[in-house]
Amino acid sequence: MDRVLTNLKMVTMQPENGYQIIDNAMIGIQDGKIQFVGHADEHPDCHGHPQVIDCQGALVTPGFIDSHTHLVFAGNRANEFEQRLNGVPYETIAKAGGGILATVNATREASEDELYALAMARLQGLKNDGVTTVEIKSGYGLTLESEMKMLRVARRIGQASDIKVSTTLLAAHALPPEFKDDADGYIDLVCNEMIPVAAKEQLADAVDVFCEGIGFSTQQCERVFEAAKQHGLAIKGHTEQLSNLGGSAMAARLGALSVDHIEYLDEPGVKALAEHGTVATLLPGAFYFLRETQQPPIETLRQHQVPMALATDFNPGTSPIASLRTMMNMGCTLFRLTPEECLRGVTCHAAKALGLQEQRGQIKPGMAADLALWQVSTPAELSYRLGVPDLMARVVDGHLFPANGAFNHAN
Repeated sequence: MDRVLTNLKMVTMQPENGYQIIDNAMIGIQDGKIQFVGHADEHPDCHGHPQVIDCQGALVTPGFIDSHTHLVFAGNRANEFEQRLNGVPYETIAKAGGGILATVNATREASEDELYALAMARLQGLKNDGVTTVEIKSGYGLTLESEMKMLRVARRIGQASDIKVSTTLLAAHALPPEFKDDADGYIDLVCNEMIPVAAKEQLADAVDVFCEGIGFSTQQCERVFEAAKQHGLAIKGHTEQLSNLGGSAMAARLGALSVDHIEYLDEPGVKALAEHGTVATLLPGAFYFLRETQQPPIETLRQHQVPMALATDFNPGTSPIASLRTMMNMGCTLFRLTPEECLRGVTCHAAKALGLQEQRGQIKPGMAADLALWQVSTPAELSYRLGVPDLMARVVDGHLFPANGAFNHAN
């Protein structure tokens, strides 16, 4: 083994009920993967001369996974936030060039280097909360050139040694001004040009859509999904956020990894998720920021045993919050999730929402050695407390990245 972590309180997050806590645990790592998990007194066979790191009684969880973000964009909309709170209607703001088109215009004008620098600064907030894997969507370019630019930036971020990135083409996010009153024409562009280029250049792992009355119809979104599948890309959906169009059931039927937001999802839609193994991704940041009142059908999702992921939805318009632990707290306080459900939502269930459940999200042999070490006593504290720098270190592919002055002697 290359490295052995000792003196741990380990939360494995394997499928059984409960946290599966192992006291006085150790983890053996070889070539970036977990080779051994168990009690320290089991003495694994440590060939060679592994680096042994005393973790000082830290609580260790799988590295957190933020499975829904829009980290790559230019500009911000704080001025609109202030205008709305001063009574200016959103329609007035939008007609003056605000709203999503303000972000689209700023993103189109920004260079790749500018977008990269902005996204890396935002990403630091997620890293501070123990995130080792992040999904990044496009969707603020809405032209072939600008959408591919965003995806190239996302891939560049994933080249860093201390973060893993899953990329998603969200060209069907909004109707660009060039296609005003011609949504079908824009969907033609998405299906016939953007998806083939993203697949050929290996810029996207998945394709997403905004299936909503102010977005795209279920029929248009189904066309996008079919095109994505033809090019070997996974599919995901923004669905049932503002109304119930049946987009979640349609996406599940076509094999979607996840459907996200889902405040207006009904029981037939939940049953479709259960039948097809689709994850329900909850986004309490947008719910909070928009002051929504329609909650996702948490109890129905529980009854049908649909896995629930939890993500930041970091974006400039409806969830400018780069803190996954804040989402865990909101999941408890706004949606009445339990702390265990929230921890599963940012580990094993988030991994499944990205199709990575065989690689990440649990602590067991064969999984990637992506971990988060915390200076807390119980897993519930991760959802309970905000603002305290509890993170001691992240481990990505077996490499230790200390935080808050811990483990300065290690590398």
